Amino acid sequence: MTTGAPRMTEHDRDGAGHVSTDSTGASGSGTPKENGEATEAAIPELVIISGMSGAGRSTAAKCLEDLGWFVVDNLPPALIPTMVELGARSQGNVARIAVVVDVRGRRFFDNLRESLADLDAKQVTRRIVFLESSEDALVRRFESVRRPHPLQGDGRIVDGIEAERDLLRELRGDADLVIDTSDLNVHELRSKMDAQFAGDEKPELRATVMSFGYKYGLPVDADLVVDCRFLPNPHWVPELRPFTGLNDEVATYVFNQPGAKEFLDRYTELLQLIATGYRREGKRYVTVAVGCTGGKHRSVAMSEKIGARLASEGVETVVVHRDLGRE
Repeated sequence: MTTGAPRMTEHDRDGAGHVSTDSTGASGSGTPKENGEATEAAIPELVIISGMSGAGRSTAAKCLEDLGWFVVDNLPPALIPTMVELGARSQGNVARIAVVVDVRGRRFFDNLRESLADLDAKQVTRRIVFLESSEDALVRRFESVRRPHPLQGDGRIVDGIEAERDLLRELRGDADLVIDTSDLNVHELRSKMDAQFAGDEKPELRATVMSFGYKYGLPVDADLVVDCRFLPNPHWVPELRPFTGLNDEVATYVFNQPGAKEFLDRYTELLQLIATGYRREGKRYVTVAVGCTGGKHRSVAMSEKIGARLASEGVETVVVHRDLGRE
């Protein structure tokens, strides 16, 4: 696994290496071959996510998105074949599509049955994932967020749940995978989705290593914060003051100080342990903030080394220097 570019999304990874920065018809025509013949467009794999409101559809969809699927939420069922056609015309850029459909679309089953029949006629490989949950669990979840059930109208939450269950009964019977989330937390649901759709690949963990200066404040999005101010400051070395932690002279000075290399070794070992736990718990993104006084010398040099170590251990990593150039 290689590192990627700053501000990457699930579909923007280029595998270009370690980066530092300062702050259509299912059988469409495809692309021409060299001999002038047209190649057959690849039909994307399709997963339809549905089920009870409050049972975890959004979590299931986010899990597939993290695994590289193109996810569309609340797509009208009549547009599913069109979405598959557009994916087929993408020249392989959209190979897997997940669509979340639910009772918000009203006229739910009439259009969905027609769409499924259309997909079957075009021999589209599709699976239906149905998220189920008990009435007690659903009531607790709606009450905890203080939102009405989409079908309860002027009635109670249980009335909406009953109406939705009746509406979805036939789809549940046709589902390829039914997941009961009554006793599952978010991490356990993600684990079940990973087991079904990740294949032999383990879901990726993506890390941002961010250097910063304490005098400019802590990064608000940091998951982990570490302080490099225990090391001597190159700012007080006149010949190093104009340079930054990206320069070899500064980096050499920093890592020749007592404790610098030991800190790097032990902290990256700790990050490896944390990364293993994050993967197990379904966490896909982590921001590691590395601070010094001004965010120019020590934190920059240390962030570069930590980012390189994480990348060598298979963590997709981007290094960002938040405060570099602010002085």
